[in-house]
Amino acid sequence: MRTAEQEAVLRSVRKQIDFWQIQAEELAGIPEPVATVAPVRTTPVHRYRHPITSETWDGEGGQPAWLREALTREGYTVEELRLRDGETSGA
Repeated sequence: MRTAEQEAVLRSVRKQIDFWQIQAEELAGIPEPVATVAPVRTTPVHRYRHPITSETWDGEGGQPAWLREALTREGYTVEELRLRDGETSGA
């Protein structure tokens, strides 16, 4: 037994099929939708670290306040804060 909502959807689908003159055999070759898999979130790779506070930033999104502060008021350069290849984000 179908619900009223299911009946309404079926009526709508039937109207669309009639309007577009779709034949049943045309529907046979339509592949099933493929479920997309959500990307696996990995631990962010930190690209910048403050040498004193050890605060980190992965370079994604807006620049954090600590980085702006380090560059503008504390006199650090981007190169001084950037982690090098193979360097870990741990202190």
